[in-house]
Amino acid sequence: MLTKRIIPCLDIKNGRTVKGVNFVNLIDAGNPVELAKKYSETGADELVFLDISATEERRSTLINLVREVAETINIPFTVGGGINSVEDVEILLKNGADKVSINSSAVKNPDLINKLAQKFGSQCIVVAIDAKRIDGIWKVHLVGGKQATDINLFDWVVEVANRGAGEILFTSMENDGTKDGFANEALNIISKLVNIPIIASGGAGNKQDFADAFSIGNADAALAASVFHFGEIEIPELKQFLKKQNIKVRI
Repeated sequence: MLTKRIIPCLDIKNGRTVKGVNFVNLIDAGNPVELAKKYSETGADELVFLDISATEERRSTLINLVREVAETINIPFTVGGGINSVEDVEILLKNGADKVSINSSAVKNPDLINKLAQKFGSQCIVVAIDAKRIDGIWKVHLVGGKQATDINLFDWVVEVANRGAGEILFTSMENDGTKDGFANEALNIISKLVNIPIIASGGAGNKQDFADAFSIGNADAALAASVFHFGEIEIPELKQFLKKQNIKVRI
């Protein structure tokens, strides 16, 4: 049985780490390089860096900041935001990213998933999916959650896996920032539909929420932001808590 991963997420806007609730009302959460260093040193399994306004502002990811973070940490590093081409990925990998995360560009051009997986290997390609329920049906959203689509979450999950994605990062927009727990029912459905790792995102408020994402949601990894950024949960304590619940983690 593979160990479950704990992944802090740095949502970046204007060069700073930010955090909101339900994808809005963003507040400053600190220097991304300092936070990255802290997480690398205190037991995070991986780090995700999302330039959350890159797609909306139609620009590429902040390369200099990516490089600075990469030079600071010694754990796997995923970067997303504004990635639209093979060339974009090449630049990020050359500047220290281990994996890339694509979201809006994958929906608009699904063949991009195939191209990137063939060029760089599936293990390098994470497809991020932001979704929320509309009239009881989970629908995919784009551009940092600002643009709704008619795409069914579960149909898209299957297509993404079939096209060669190595991982899926699923964020429940209605859980995001609420600290009421992850969308475990949806996570469990996703985990049964595909055979690639699923990263749970959106809703972490306490240690039990992480345990539930693994035991009820059957997630392979759990990602969170504010509870880590503001010191509400320390990663070493979280891992000890999970270990006591017989959830296999890397200590």
